[in-house]
Amino acid sequence: MSFHEVRFPAALSFGSVGGPERRTEIVTLANGYEERNTPWADARRRYDAGVGLRSLDDIETLIAFFEARQGQLFGFRWKDWTDFKSSLPSREPGFGDQVIGLGDGLARAFQLTKRYRSGEQEYRRPITKPVAGSVRLGLGRDGLVEGVHYEVDVTTGRVTLTDPPPEGAEVTAGFEFDVPVRFDTDRIQTSVANFKAGEIPNVPVVEVRV
Repeated sequence: MSFHEVRFPAALSFGSVGGPERRTEIVTLANGYEERNTPWADARRRYDAGVGLRSLDDIETLIAFFEARQGQLFGFRWKDWTDFKSSLPSREPGFGDQVIGLGDGLARAFQLTKRYRSGEQEYRRPITKPVAGSVRLGLGRDGLVEGVHYEVDVTTGRVTLTDPPPEGAEVTAGFEFDVPVRFDTDRIQTSVANFKAGEIPNVPVVEVRV
């Protein structure tokens, strides 16, 4: 898949609207009961960065970014300002935020994930685009050092420890992350409101699987 490891300007995504989307297939039976199923294991996120009035410089930055991605052709990173940390929004990520695996004495590579829990139910979201320099790893209750104890592939979200964790040891992680997306249109419409500002009605983007 064609993907550019570059982030959409964070100042332009701030104030955007969007969030997770699920696909549920519902069949209503003759007795009135329903059968519900989903073909998606993971949610897909959609956003719209068109928030009305922008400076002409912002519009130029947006058009340059759009042209460099050739519309929908190339994916890119997106900062979801409502959900971009392994921790609560009010806290800084720490190495104990998320349990990403248990040691078996053999495996050294683990996928970053984020847990969403409500009641007895939970969903583990794969994190494939961590922010470089933000990933903190822990083993048991001890923090590890990047470059000494582990390496991070920021293009896939895979972390590799120097030595395999002992059997039963919790591998934990804290991090910031982006969402892999592409533009959901091949056309950007803008207009000039005055000599210093313009309008961007909508800039739809959609999450892609990587």
